[in-house]
Amino acid sequence: MQGWVAASRRRRKARESLQARSMKNPMYQVASLLLEKLLLLANLRLCSEGPGAAEEEAKPASSCDATRFKRGDLLEVPRTLFVHFGIYLGDNRVAHLMPDILPAFTDDQRQIQQVVTNKRLVLGVLARMARIRVDTVEDFAYGGSILANHMDEAFPSKALCEEEVARRAEKLVGATAYSLLWNNCEHFVTYCRYGSAVSFQTDKFCETVKMIIRDQRSVLASALLGLASIVCLGLAPSTTLPTIIIPFFLWMAG
Repeated sequence: MQGWVAASRRRRKARESLQARSMKNPMYQVASLLLEKLLLLANLRLCSEGPGAAEEEAKPASSCDATRFKRGDLLEVPRTLFVHFGIYLGDNRVAHLMPDILPAFTDDQRQIQQVVTNKRLVLGVLARMARIRVDTVEDFAYGGSILANHMDEAFPSKALCEEEVARRAEKLVGATAYSLLWNNCEHFVTYCRYGSAVSFQTDKFCETVKMIIRDQRSVLASALLGLASIVCLGLAPSTTLPTIIIPFFLWMAG
């Protein structure tokens, strides 16, 4: 009996010793923390997937009802960092300008007409290549909510007649040059609907850049970043010249 008690005490001490060593091991703590977080996320996901989740996912599709749009309407879809624009042509078709690199590699219209992926879009922006293409309302919205003629209130010029707007958009369908600041989807739709190519997003971006340049704190910030790059990367022309030139030009421009 005494031997069994002694053996039980030894097993308990060994188990406590193992737990103590495990808690001192940082890798064990990190693994435990990650496991707890993953289990928490899994529980939250399971709780969120109910009848209401399916209804929430179906909501954006209801905003793509083409029957509420008229030929010549200016459509816009708010995205995370920007707003995308298009012209409604009727029969569930939207003309819109999209950066796209694929036409540089193939003439196959079936491939080109497929929905533009993010990779195609980014490479198109870098290569300054785009197409004014015609897609369905659903493909144009890409899961977002659509606003119709929202720009009419802000634009100084009166909108052209709806048929003229649609005709202008149809004539421009095809390959075009792209510029993030000077020839984007907003320039396309404002030319079609109002007769002049304007981008409020570009104007806002340029005003923000002007504010940053005029703020003298940007001179100090650029100088500190330059000094940090010299400390981290060493004294070299690639670090020294930007440290001098960039603050100088910011100071002169401000």
